[in-house]
Amino acid sequence: MPESTTPLSAVRDLKAPESGGGRPFAAILVLRKLAIKTASNGNPFLSLELGDRTGSFTCTVFNDNPAFETLRGAAEGAVVRVEGKTDSYQGRLSPKLTRAAIQAAEELSAAQVENLVESSFEDPAALWKECGALIDAIGHPVLRTVVRSVLEELGDSFRTAPAAVTMHHAYRHGLLEHTVRMARDARALLPLYREVDPDLALAGILLHDAGKAIEYEGTLSTRRSRRGLLQGHVVLGYQLVRKAALKASLDPERTERLEHIILSHQGELAWGAAVLAATPEAVFVSMIDNLDARMGMVQQALRRSVPADDFSERVLGLNTQLLVRRLPPSDV
Repeated sequence: MPESTTPLSAVRDLKAPESGGGRPFAAILVLRKLAIKTASNGNPFLSLELGDRTGSFTCTVFNDNPAFETLRGAAEGAVVRVEGKTDSYQGRLSPKLTRAAIQAAEELSAAQVENLVESSFEDPAALWKECGALIDAIGHPVLRTVVRSVLEELGDSFRTAPAAVTMHHAYRHGLLEHTVRMARDARALLPLYREVDPDLALAGILLHDAGKAIEYEGTLSTRRSRRGLLQGHVVLGYQLVRKAALKASLDPERTERLEHIILSHQGELAWGAAVLAATPEAVFVSMIDNLDARMGMVQQALRRSVPADDFSERVLGLNTQLLVRRLPPSDV
């Protein structure tokens, strides 16, 4: 596709009210999702999700569109240069694409790659350092060894993995951010709940989503790995924890309770928990997990909003739109 004179736009620019409908645009984006569907007349069409670090949008490309053949042959995670005109569907950005071309990775500058990959809003190096301090804060020496062993086995994958594909902390370093933020919440709340063993709760938090470092893969877009599809992060995390606990000779009672936190942290069977939380520590961890997941969705919606917005787009995990207009300064 010949280079266009239209300046490249970010997704946030396209969603801004001043962009209006029918405005020509060009953008370099990641193809996050691709589905080939059939219309009622029997013709195929593409349902796409395209995005960069500032957000994403979905759009439809019909088989008479010049971009159809190019995009149909693309793999999820591919980088594409698209051109089109801004449009909306049911209140959401849904551009009409007119041209598309696959971009080879070697053609992209470092700045362009960085603009494509959404990342934690916190400093990953600082998060990892804080995670190490949290491990050191576990008073029970064998429990501390178990946690350190699991995270050392996972290595960089734990530090860089997202916490989800779409729901919450679904970006690079999202798993690390979610884990550390949960630990911060726990340390603030533990003094209020004396019945919860602090070492076991902290160990459970640091390891509750460890399986996601195996469940997810991909650099520019996230997809579930073979093991992620066949087993899921709850089972994968249970396997990691059990292996480390047996190797460290953690006592059977703590091993069972730590495993139970991993198996129950999703909170509800319908949400992917293997069992319902049935110990003080497991209830505590599952509640904090739910809190940080939902507040992560709130923070993401706020970060993606533009100043003129009153409400966000519908937040899938909250099942509603979110009021994103900030409160005016208080006169008090």
